[in-house]
Amino acid sequence: MKTAPIVAARIERSPEGLPFAAAFGDVYHPRAGALEQARHVFLAGNGLPERWRGRARFVIAETGFGLGNNFLAAWAAWRDDPQRCERLDFLSVELHPPSAADLVAWPRDPAVAELAAQLHAQWPPLTHDLHRLSFEGGRVTLQLAFGAAAAWLPEWVARIDAFFLDGFAPDRNPAMWEARLFKSLARLAAPGATTATWSAARAVRDALHSAGFEVDKAAGSGGKRDISVARFAPEPSTRSARSTPPGRPRVRPVEPRALIVGGGLAGCGAAWALAEQGWHCTVFDRHAEPASEGSGNPGGLFHGIVTPDDGAHARWFRAAAFAFAPLARAALADGVPGAIDGLLRLEYELPDLAAMCERLARLGLPPEYVQALSPEAASARAGLPLRDPAWLFTQGGWISPRGLAAWLLRRCAVPAEWRGGTAVQGLQREGEDWCLLDGSGGVIARAPTVVLANAGDALRLLGASDAADWPVQPVRGQVSTAPAAGLQLPALPLAGAGYVLPPVGDRAVFGATAQRRDLDAAVRLSDHEENLAKLSRLLGSSPLPDASTLQGRVGWRWTALDRLPLIGAVPDAAAAGVGSADQPRLLPRHEGLFMFAALGSRGIAMSVLGARLLAAWVTGAPAPVGASLMDAVDPARFAARSRRKGLSSTRAAPAAE
Repeated sequence: MKTAPIVAARIERSPEGLPFAAAFGDVYHPRAGALEQARHVFLAGNGLPERWRGRARFVIAETGFGLGNNFLAAWAAWRDDPQRCERLDFLSVELHPPSAADLVAWPRDPAVAELAAQLHAQWPPLTHDLHRLSFEGGRVTLQLAFGAAAAWLPEWVARIDAFFLDGFAPDRNPAMWEARLFKSLARLAAPGATTATWSAARAVRDALHSAGFEVDKAAGSGGKRDISVARFAPEPSTRSARSTPPGRPRVRPVEPRALIVGGGLAGCGAAWALAEQGWHCTVFDRHAEPASEGSGNPGGLFHGIVTPDDGAHARWFRAAAFAFAPLARAALADGVPGAIDGLLRLEYELPDLAAMCERLARLGLPPEYVQALSPEAASARAGLPLRDPAWLFTQGGWISPRGLAAWLLRRCAVPAEWRGGTAVQGLQREGEDWCLLDGSGGVIARAPTVVLANAGDALRLLGASDAADWPVQPVRGQVSTAPAAGLQLPALPLAGAGYVLPPVGDRAVFGATAQRRDLDAAVRLSDHEENLAKLSRLLGSSPLPDASTLQGRVGWRWTALDRLPLIGAVPDAAAAGVGSADQPRLLPRHEGLFMFAALGSRGIAMSVLGARLLAAWVTGAPAPVGASLMDAVDPARFAARSRRKGLSSTRAAPAAE
């Protein structure tokens, strides 16, 4: 997906006192009021609240978020309904979202004023991303896609029960009413999905009909005679073509219970995210306490990244940073060691500050996410002299990964069971269940759903032998620690060629080495010396301790060849694919078997986003990232690439004589 800078809406006041979009020459809602339109057109027009009653989940998608009045009306109706669905997911897209100041400035109907204040408090930076906001303890979610609807609708991975079509008038904003947009709605529509819009234009009704919707007129309100309502009813011959590909999440009619192998940050995060969806989890680990291996360091960094092309890596880690920051603040407030005051990453490649600022302007990255600082400004933030300019990731920081993992287990909305001291030696399918086996082949536990969150050991349980399909390897890392007294440590975490944290208690924490396929568990003097060299480059002339006086810890970060994690349903190499099966989503999967592994050196930063994506795979909830990012982290991506290469070689081979 190609990103672009997001331009905030320019909202003026019309002569009638209504919010007016200068770019489109149209008002955001009629004189009768935004709440009246939302209730009559979009809620009643979609048969709500009646249709969501008794449902575990109901999903609404909207074209044109505007000032958020339709979302607030739906949320208020959900709150007021004693028979409401368990979870309400609302997806919306907006090309020109309001600034935080504009969102607060416009008055709200008293019926939704308190909800509007909660929306204001979570309003995200204006970046070309899918922003997930959570309310009501996770039972109401809002996924805001900033950018063009034509670009975002194909990226949504969800099954939609009701559509709110609320763009500006077709003659003012024709891009929101194109026929191809309605084709995208049809791809997303769940069986029996409904649609409502205030527009009764013939072109709109025809486009809905051609996309497979049965369209009717209904009485309007607020001076408007008619509105359009529709129900998705495609021709029988096209229904099979719309079935969910094997490599996409779907709702499975199974008991909401999962067995999770691995009690590090990935496993504990998976349990927390699944509990957010109402699932009960049992976490198995060979150690007695959570996060005793790769997640056991005293502290670690979290932040986004900036790249020239804003490709998959940059978009994934930016989305991860936005997802992690609210949870980090809650964990820190609850006593988990760490800080979220920002993080400085030294820039060694771009020639000067002007080049850094040009990159931010070209990518449209706002200061709420990242800022470019001169050496002098970076020094002021760090509290010590720095020689290089730096990126300031304003929502970055450091945290104890072990403390975070334990906190996630405690915060599970549905209590998770911890089974420490339990080594899982085997995995096998028996009927509808997956069985976890001990060393003698006995069954430890069984369930229809298993999540492998045990880093490289997941490949052993899967019997993975094809290096082309599973190019994952361990990277040994040694962290060094020393007494903080006598060292001039930064006020913020400082990264570049290595990293150093602010004081962690009375210790300095810095490092780290990176040795591929090195399985030596011993703390090495040579690695302490390497870490001191990195620290010297970060801190300049600050006096450093003797390497022989340092303490350290060794861990392994399992990393995929492309440095992205493995998150999703496990591919079934033995089964036949769909068509050529050269795309991850087309490859068949093992029913009920998922993985969350290969988090690499940025496991803390991606733990929340990755866990929620894993939960979407397991439960069929709307994915918290777009389809292109799902493909980028799909465990089947390497197998799909191998098949593409094979198909390419076959096509290129000369014909036999």
